[in-house]
Amino acid sequence: MFCPVCSHQDTKVTDSRLTSDGTIVRRRRECVKCGYRFSTYEEVELLDLIVIKRDGRREPYVREKLEKGIRESLEKRPITETRFHTLITRLERDIQKKARRRGGDARPEITSADIGEVVMRRLKQFDKVGYIRFASVYRQFEDVETFQRELKKLERKRKKREEEQKPTLSS
Repeated sequence: MFCPVCSHQDTKVTDSRLTSDGTIVRRRRECVKCGYRFSTYEEVELLDLIVIKRDGRREPYVREKLEKGIRESLEKRPITETRFHTLITRLERDIQKKARRRGGDARPEITSADIGEVVMRRLKQFDKVGYIRFASVYRQFEDVETFQRELKKLERKRKKREEEQKPTLSS
């Protein structure tokens, strides 16, 4: 790792810690030449994943596309950057698990539809408004009735959860 101050290529790690969600390693480093201290962050990156689009085209996975779609669905929602980053990391882990290899050395593949389903499942737990926004675009709600049906499903699940959490009186 090059020192950001003097560009010397020899730095030493003085401390390593996992973030609270365990997905990123924060390393404190020190330049052996000038003594400057700085932090680096290390996380798993999805590599060589191919996305199969609805029209059959294949293209490499691009994290920025996923982030952009999720960011738009969560626009003006009370979500911190840390929570957003954790969501993206978990989504990518789910996507990686769902991707399949075809043949021995072939690159893992996943359909854009599978990615959409993974995103909706996570968003539903993460932020209901973001989920509805994402689902309305992803599922291409064509009329108000379809949108209302999805909202009613969420409402039924919320009420059921509230009922299950109510304290019961024992005799």
